[in-house]
Amino acid sequence: MPLPLFPTSLVGSYAQPDWLIDRAKLAGRFPPRTRQKELWRIPEDRLEQAWDDATIWAIHEQERAGLDIVTDGEMRRESYSNRFATALDGVDMDNHGTALDRSGEPVPVPRVVGPISRRHPVQVRDVQFMREHTGKAIKITVPGPFTMSQQAQDDYYGDPEALAVAYGKAVNGEIKDLFAAGADMVQLDEPYMQARPDKARAYGLKALEAALDGVTGTTALHICFGYAALIHERPEGYNFLPELAQSDVKQISIETAQSDLDCAILESLPGKTIILGVLDLSTHDVETPETVAARIRKALPHVAAERIVVAPDCGLKYLPRDVAFGKMKAMAEGARTVREELA
Repeated sequence: MPLPLFPTSLVGSYAQPDWLIDRAKLAGRFPPRTRQKELWRIPEDRLEQAWDDATIWAIHEQERAGLDIVTDGEMRRESYSNRFATALDGVDMDNHGTALDRSGEPVPVPRVVGPISRRHPVQVRDVQFMREHTGKAIKITVPGPFTMSQQAQDDYYGDPEALAVAYGKAVNGEIKDLFAAGADMVQLDEPYMQARPDKARAYGLKALEAALDGVTGTTALHICFGYAALIHERPEGYNFLPELAQSDVKQISIETAQSDLDCAILESLPGKTIILGVLDLSTHDVETPETVAARIRKALPHVAAERIVVAPDCGLKYLPRDVAFGKMKAMAEGARTVREELA
């Protein structure tokens, strides 16, 4: 599907409506790794319809803001990872395990008790539903295999690399089904590659290779510093990024706004499309289109304009709805400003 110069897109999530999820409870804890259905305000027998309605609204908001690539806003998810991770075979969901979150706090996680495998497609209907409700390019996100391996208690493999590769094979089947269902782009979320770079260097790329084996569609990888609403300290640069240059993933999603990242690092990813984070999610202040345009211009000495997709730093899940929409609209307008300058 043809896209303009500096196409705009969310990284994945959009702000879920208050009628759908208890946002106060959501913001008061780390992103859940196990299922936490008590977060939903809708009775379980009506939840599927509520998710559909919220997804239609999220698509409409993105179109109204002027985005070129839309997502489902992850309306059906309690977190970016738990919906997929808890739908796999090999996981005991009745007896949770414990692992350290990236902040160092112990949290409940899936407990691996057998071979990790995908019992059925998890998000195919999500893509089909999006395709029915928009004519724009669509992107769907899945949790990355390395990150899922770090968010699990392994009581079966006894080998972190084997666990991560097993998750990669499960993700691989899902990605292929998502493209077959009509996705234009599939993004893998791998925040733990930044949080645990030594382990990522040891076997994270092997897990990513397993996830992408035989995949021919446009794939992206989001590597981030964590949700700004929950992780307040930002390093000045990435601990793990140039290593992705040799991977098969086509696009790399990078935060530049809140951290004021030195965009020279983008030169370490030749040939990759850069999903350029230009919205600071640590503040509810809505950027002006000119602020967004300036952040795009900052990257241009280091990466060709044709290789830039404009996006927020991370997901908009924790922002108030009016703030999320305002930032998204400013992003689209800022991208249009730079597009017109270069035209």
